[in-house]
Amino acid sequence: MRDLKWARDDAKKAERAARHQLGMFLLRHGRRYDGGYSWRQVHLAWIRGQTFEHEAQERVLVDCLHTVQEASSRVTRLEEDIADLVGSWSQAPLVTALQALRGISLMAAVIIVAELGDLSRFKSPRQRMAYLGLVPSERSSGESTKRGRITRTGNAHARWVLVESAWSYRYGPRMSDEIRRRNKEVALGVQKIAWKAQLRLHKRYTKLLAS
Repeated sequence: MRDLKWARDDAKKAERAARHQLGMFLLRHGRRYDGGYSWRQVHLAWIRGQTFEHEAQERVLVDCLHTVQEASSRVTRLEEDIADLVGSWSQAPLVTALQALRGISLMAAVIIVAELGDLSRFKSPRQRMAYLGLVPSERSSGESTKRGRITRTGNAHARWVLVESAWSYRYGPRMSDEIRRRNKEVALGVQKIAWKAQLRLHKRYTKLLAS
């Protein structure tokens, strides 16, 4: 499963590179999209509708579009493979449980578990946070101690996933249809923990904003 996850990571990198190449090509010719989110069907339709003066430029557009579509298809295929096989993975119960948390999708849960391995090897949540570089840096001089930004040590991919997931807690606590669907697969105790996390983390977010 880790190899499959890593293959998906490589595919995502290739997809981002292909999108960047196409985006830079369009910008070089003054083509800017102002229609909202990029790389959705509306945006892709806008790209396909672009025309250029020279045939060579038209062919570059076709090639870049083809590369983006191939890269996206590979990502989709690998994600389908992960979803198909995750149930037979030894860590499947943990992957399912993590999805009860807001902001943790199937892919996010697989990434966290694949990157961290056996979570019981950490003696405490603080130790796990330190391993991921999610604790504030500290500078001490004499009797004074100054704290800075997070250390950013350890596994960068797992840290990125957790940071992105944490942003969902800026919204008020609620049980979305997607979370309700995922909760059907987890124990009641896990559901209660996930709901307490929504309440606690949103409260912490609003407190930090007010400070």
